[in-house]
Parts: sequence; C-alpha cells; structure tokens
Amino acid sequence: MKFFKFFSLFIMLAFALGCGSSETPTAQKKEVCPKCNMPLPESHLHTAKLEANSKKHSFDDIGCLVLWAKEHNMALDSAKIEVFSNDTHQYIDARKAHFSINEKTPMNYGFAAYEAQKSDTIPMDEVALKMLRGEHMANPKIRKQILGN
Repeated sequence: MKFFKFFSLFIMLAFALGCGSSETPTAQKKEVCPKCNMPLPESHLHTAKLEANSKKHSFDDIGCLVLWAKEHNMALDSAKIEVFSNDTHQYIDARKAHFSINEKTPMNYGFAAYEAQKSDTIPMDEVALKMLRGEHMANPKIRKQILGN
C-alpha cells in the first residue's frame, strides 16, 4: 500500500513538473505583425522589415508596414526598409525593389517585391502612395480594375 501511495505521488509530481509548461525554455515565440497581429510566415514570403529610431519591426505584408508607419507618424523616407524578394528569396532594400501590384499576399494588398526588373512593376514610393490612397487589391473596386473582372 505504501508503494502505491509513493508511486502515485511520484507520477503526480512528474506530471506537474514535466507538463506544467507548454513551452520549453528554448522554444521561440512566433513573430507577429504589429499592424494586423497575424503571425509572420516561416518562408518570409511577402514580409517586410522596418528599422527606425533604433527599433526593428517585422510585418507580414508591405502594406501593413506602410499603414503602421502612417499610424505612428513615422516617415518612411528616413527609415531602413527591407522586403523579402520573391525572385531571390532574400531581404533587399525596399527602395531598390520592383513591386508587382496583383499578387496574392497575406493581407490581399497585392504588392510583391522582386529584385530583378519585371514589366508592370512600381517602385516603393508608389506602393506607399497607393496604400495610403486605398488603391490596392483588398479594395474591391481596385481589384476589379486590376484583374479586369
């Protein structure tokens, strides 16, 4: 009987210590976009990074970066902005990127970055302008214009 009590106590103690936390000390929390609170994809596809005032922020979509910067009265021209390039699969300077306007992106804004020049692409300053005007694929009227539906 003593053995059973000892064994039961041992099992409960092991369960409490081993299962008390769902996270291991080495587990990293998944980054989320500060604008829309969506987790950043592990593939980094369509993600963007902003560094300003010694702070770094990561976004799931370049559109979220532009809107967040506007909400926080942050001038994009003085910030370091990098985007994940769809063709080279690495982060590049957003001001050197070429953006398509009609792709499937996490927030459906449609802007995807490429390092190599493609036809029908726009620079970063036009992306920012279009986002602030609401001229993106998440706007049904603009989506219809772009896709011709």
